[in-house]
Amino acid sequence: MMASLPAGAPAPDSAPEFDFVLFGATGDLARRKLLPALFDAHAAGSLHPRGRILALGSQPLTHDAYLAMLDEEVLPALSGHAAAAAWQGFVERILYLQVDANANAGFDALAELVNARAAAVVVFYLATAPHLFVTVCEQLARVGLTGQRSRIVLEKPLGHDLASSEAINAEVARHFSEDQIYRIDHYLGKESVQNLMAVRFGNVLFEPLWRREWVRQVQITIAEELGVERRGNFYDGIGALRDMVQNHLLQLLCMVAMEPPTSLSEDAIRDEKLKILKALRPIRPEDVAEKVVRGQYARGAAGGDPVPGYASEPGIAPDSRTETFVAIRAEIANWRWAGVPFYLRTGKRMQSRVAEIVIHFHDVPYPLFPHPLGVMSGNRLVITLQPQESIRLYFLTKQPGDTQALIPASLDLQLTSAAPRVRRVGAYERLLLDVIRGRLGLFVRRDEQVQAWRWVAPILQTWEHSPTPPKPYTAGTWGPAASSALLSRDGMAWHEEM
Repeated sequence: MMASLPAGAPAPDSAPEFDFVLFGATGDLARRKLLPALFDAHAAGSLHPRGRILALGSQPLTHDAYLAMLDEEVLPALSGHAAAAAWQGFVERILYLQVDANANAGFDALAELVNARAAAVVVFYLATAPHLFVTVCEQLARVGLTGQRSRIVLEKPLGHDLASSEAINAEVARHFSEDQIYRIDHYLGKESVQNLMAVRFGNVLFEPLWRREWVRQVQITIAEELGVERRGNFYDGIGALRDMVQNHLLQLLCMVAMEPPTSLSEDAIRDEKLKILKALRPIRPEDVAEKVVRGQYARGAAGGDPVPGYASEPGIAPDSRTETFVAIRAEIANWRWAGVPFYLRTGKRMQSRVAEIVIHFHDVPYPLFPHPLGVMSGNRLVITLQPQESIRLYFLTKQPGDTQALIPASLDLQLTSAAPRVRRVGAYERLLLDVIRGRLGLFVRRDEQVQAWRWVAPILQTWEHSPTPPKPYTAGTWGPAASSALLSRDGMAWHEEM
């Protein structure tokens, strides 16, 4: 049985008493991301002392067996003596319940447990397969757990196309109002993405340059060294376009390209993002081959070790045509960005793990100085999201000595050193705290999601009917050669190729 919750002074209004109900508590996402994020918030004192975590899973585990699993799989990933000291207090918040989404008994027990202690906020986090979302919502409605104090968090991908996404949204909306629904995209919680808004809208230096007259191109990359790992059965029905482009990459594009919001309120920000999604120039079926590159990794090496190709991974059909790499040339049809190409790229089994936004500015109109060999653009702003969050401004300066030649240099804003005494908050921690506090600004609104699906739909439909398979690329590289050709046709290159 769960130990009594830790006593303490009442938490501030921004951290209300809560029940955090985690569906899929034995899954990979819960163990790698969600529970560590909640632990970090607990260790930092950000959670109400009477907040509790109800961990729900279909596995027939006892409460003690579940905690033993966390001791073995979660605790070792937390660093330092401080983590070990805070761990016992954290697990006292947790109670494991076996709940089958299709069986009433588990939900009846859950309702009895939640109603026995009228917490200010009840958060339902659905870290499950999307096909269970509707069933879980129906069960929660049946036992009376969809009232105004309830909030529901939906993980991506929400459906596999516009129709299925809207079907899920419509069913969830039958039981929860829009201000109770939190569609999570963890990239929006990253410190460097938040800093992007501060750089743009908090400094007069950049805003006058943030437009077509001064920006030559924009690149957004999310690259992974890992393959599909143990997610083969899931990933083979999804692919990179649905898994990464429709959500993460398009959300980052919106953050880069949106107009200044009238305030930092949740709807002011999301209204501006929606305008960008609506302004994205459609990619017609006949233009897909020219503007989109689809790839699939073949055998190669990762970290110096040989790795199999995608088709040889467990759970993958040998003739699978699922893409593990996508590169897209996108355009925004508005006055600020007309004519500026936005290059989006994501892939698995690539040369390194990196997520970055690169703003390339135009060159000077007339070159007075000899241009450095291999440097295509002197001025660019590089916002790195992972592995190390930073913002770096590249420019050209005179080479020392008796010469007029230029060499590249940079100004670095290392986010970890700008405020060294301030604890860094992880993306999931920030977003989970926002759910508990009722802040919707960093979550995706339904109309945003609809527009994103509409934009990728012609690409998905073209691939479905095309006899051309994905282009192979060797694991441990930067993707198919066609990806570089996508930019070279415009006289440009990916950031790492410069």
